[in-house]
Amino acid sequence: MSWTKWLDRLVLYLPVVLMGLLAAASYWLVQKSPPSEAARPEKVLRVEPDYLMRAFSVRTFDWEGRPKTVVSGALARHFPLSDSFEIDEVFIRSIDARGRVTQAQANRALTNDDVSRVDLLGQARVVGLGATDRSSADEWRVSGEHLQVFLQERRLVSTKPVVAQRGADRFSADAARLDDNAQELVLQGRVRGQLMPPSKAISRNP
Repeated sequence: MSWTKWLDRLVLYLPVVLMGLLAAASYWLVQKSPPSEAARPEKVLRVEPDYLMRAFSVRTFDWEGRPKTVVSGALARHFPLSDSFEIDEVFIRSIDARGRVTQAQANRALTNDDVSRVDLLGQARVVGLGATDRSSADEWRVSGEHLQVFLQERRLVSTKPVVAQRGADRFSADAARLDDNAQELVLQGRVRGQLMPPSKAISRNP
């Protein structure tokens, strides 16, 4: 084949070769390019619970292996969107860094993932004790229909009517804030109280 004929044939097929190369390059670019925001599948945010626990009891411990919390209930639902729990017939026992015990129970509770903040709903009751489970004159008790409790901080807030007791003293109010570390109880709204005189031991001479 003469040089002239070979060149004529190359010129004839050159557009086809170039189109093939362009098509291959376009396909490679499409494969390597990240998908656009519109093309990406939307992430589904689940609002329903992703798992349940029935008739359960869960214990947690601090870094030194000491008991920190015990949470039990009839039914717990975990919600991944907020990483929170809803617990029916809940009972919680929490021990702070000083060994003081707080116990809480209610018909229902909403908690964060580490159970440091708890909303108690329906026949809620919270009891704060000293460094042991034994009750004393310093024991405080608060009951109501909605109590928000910060267990490790031993704080409590309620915007609903409550009954608060410390030792033999008893108070009722439309709302309350309690800070056990500051030894402070703030009652709001219609407040009624009953203060009992300190008991005195009676000694008898033989």
